[in-house]
Amino acid sequence: MQRKVVIAGGAGFLGQAVARDLTSRGWTVIVLGRASTPPPVGDLVLWDGKTLGPWETALEGAEAVINLAGQNIATVHNDENRKLILDSRIDSVRAMGAAIRHRARPPRLWLQASATGIYGNSGDRICDESAMEGGALREVEPHPETFLTGVTRMWEAAFAAEASPARKIALRTGIVLGRSGGALPPLVKLTKAFLGGSAGDGRQYISWIHSADYCAFCRWALESPDAAGTYNVCAPEPATNADFMRELRHALHRPWSPPAPAWAVKFGAEAIMRADASLILTGQRARPRRLEEAGFAFAFPRLPAALRDLV
Repeated sequence: MQRKVVIAGGAGFLGQAVARDLTSRGWTVIVLGRASTPPPVGDLVLWDGKTLGPWETALEGAEAVINLAGQNIATVHNDENRKLILDSRIDSVRAMGAAIRHRARPPRLWLQASATGIYGNSGDRICDESAMEGGALREVEPHPETFLTGVTRMWEAAFAAEASPARKIALRTGIVLGRSGGALPPLVKLTKAFLGGSAGDGRQYISWIHSADYCAFCRWALESPDAAGTYNVCAPEPATNADFMRELRHALHRPWSPPAPAWAVKFGAEAIMRADASLILTGQRARPRRLEEAGFAFAFPRLPAALRDLV
């Protein structure tokens, strides 16, 4: 009998990567989505991401639900978009929690998306899972909290507040690198155009993970009955922005490019890319301590090999 997993927000880049990976291993994948167009992989069930409805029955007898739902953060963070970004995350968590509690045969595991952005713009301080205790940082942040830091903390707090019969895991995910979506393709395009310099002072850290390792983590969580709580889902060697861009130029056989000053990054992000510059100019140096202690084997622990594989 095929095992079933439900992926909320599963029509996007990350959800489809997980759906392809699990489908190739014999899983039945149900995608909860808002758009009526069927996703490339997985059987579509419509939901609105905030209210209960017929979609709840898709959870019956599932091994796991993976909630990746949330408005794209790569936008200008004006008042309207800020509300969409926050509400879409909190509403989906609450709806999912209620639906799981309603089931006679609820999912055994609830994997909930979160982000390393929860640690704030943390400079060069190493952030493992113990850096957050009781919803607050153990240490004072060297830089002010960003909007997305606040969103992520409220997101995780909503997840923690949901009583559930399912085993719960929060995935504090770094930037997922993949060929078909996410942050990497735009960076590849810029670098190919000889615009692959560092952003700002280049010292902000990027906590990253290869999409294959993200999928491997999801499989590991499904098969590890003792795994629970919060995990940093990122490679063990975060890179500064300057180092990341240098390795990307090397992988694409491009020469040195001049750095872009912070004012130019802000202008380009907001006026041209229609995205908030904080996504580029801030970062976290996150360490996957709990995964390392559990003996999780990264296929791509180092950035040069990951980029060579992807580009």
